[in-house]
Parts: sequence; structure tokens; C-alpha cells
Amino acid sequence: MYSYIYGRNPVLEWLRAGYPAEKLLVSRELSGAALQEIQKLAAAGRIPVENLPRNDLARAAGSDNHQGVAARVTLPDYVEVEEILAIAAGRGEPPLIALLDCIQDPHNFGAILRTAEGAGLHGVIIPKDNAAPMTAAVYKASAGAAAHVAVARVTNLSRTIDELKEKGVWFTGADEEGSKLYTELDLRGPTGLVLGSEGKGLRRLVREECDFITRIPLQGRVSSLNVSVAAALLFFEARRQRGF
Repeated sequence: MYSYIYGRNPVLEWLRAGYPAEKLLVSRELSGAALQEIQKLAAAGRIPVENLPRNDLARAAGSDNHQGVAARVTLPDYVEVEEILAIAAGRGEPPLIALLDCIQDPHNFGAILRTAEGAGLHGVIIPKDNAAPMTAAVYKASAGAAAHVAVARVTNLSRTIDELKEKGVWFTGADEEGSKLYTELDLRGPTGLVLGSEGKGLRRLVREECDFITRIPLQGRVSSLNVSVAAALLFFEARRQRGF
């Protein structure tokens, strides 16, 4: 099934990743370096380019926030969990994986994928139910980084955690009532970082599967951070400990 991804960075990163596109839609008003690179990559991939008025492009893409470019694509399939472990092995690194427990906002999901790519995570695991799937909106929110992140989708997140434990992965869940500060953890070994949903946090069964529960200290009056911000702190703490 075809979908439109839109926005300059999402389309650029899609093309840079080497994914196919049926065609590109470009606003007649678009110009500059971004357009030149898009046209170069389209030519290299033999992707037809259609020039449209901005309003016609918005109708085709289904969004006014297209920044002058959209691509008609088939979104890539989810990977298997084993493929994420293979990515880590290929880099010669212990696995560093994010597990998102029912993150439902596509903007939060996209922001987390953007941070995961920047921090060099080997992959992200999401549940099939009650969670935002990979969509054009997620690609847009990730500024295109989603094109470079391996995402697995599993039926049962708790069971997946248990299976990965058998492969030597240790799991840390983020919760405001955690017993350890996130900077006190040793994240250098095989690690899964588990983040809960925007409203309810970690589900009980998922929380019980975690080896550690950590918290991020807050000095203000609010009791928690946006999940994408919490993810950024955890991801880059793990990367700091492993060395940049």
C-alpha cells in the first residue's frame, strides 16, 4: 500500500537510505540546495519527478506541512528482533535497544526515533497493539531519521523482553519512582531501555520484567518529562558511557 512521506528532510533521508519511491512531487515554488540534492538523488534512482502547484501538492500529500516536496512510497517492513541483534554484532558493540511500551503519539514516536538514530541505538521495539505504527507522520516527526532506524513490531513486549534476557540483555525501565538515578546505572553491556506510554507509563507486566527501574531527577514542580525527552537523556547517557 502506497503512502506519501513529506517534508524536505524526511524525503532526503528516505532517498539517501536508498529506499525506492514511485514518484516525487515537487512544488513549483521550491528552490535551493535542498531541491538540487532531491533532484540529484531522484535522477540517480530513476524516480520520476512531477512539478505541482503548492496547493495541489498539499492535496496529494494530505498535509499543508509538506515544505514543497513529497514522495509516494511503500513504507518499509518492520524488522525481526534478531536483525537488531545482528546490527549490534555487525558494529562489534553490545546491543543497545529501546523498547517503547504503548507510545501512542506519532510525534513522540518520531522524536524518539530521531534521538535513537542520533545516539546510535541498534534498534527500537514496539508492540503491535495500542501503539503508534510507522506512518508518514512518524517519518515527518523524525525529520527523516526513521529511514535509518531498525524498528521491530512484536505481539507481546513482555515475552520479547524475557526472550532477550536469555540472550544476555539487561533491561532498565524508566519511572519517576525508580530506585536508581539514570546516571548511576551501568549501561555499557547489552542493554534494553524501556519507556512507558505518555499517560500511564510502564504497564505492570512490562515493569515486572525489567531488571532495574530508574528515575530522572527533577527540580521543578512537574512530576515527569515528556517521554521523548526522557528517552534522549537515557539514550545519550548510554552512549556517553560507551564512548562517543
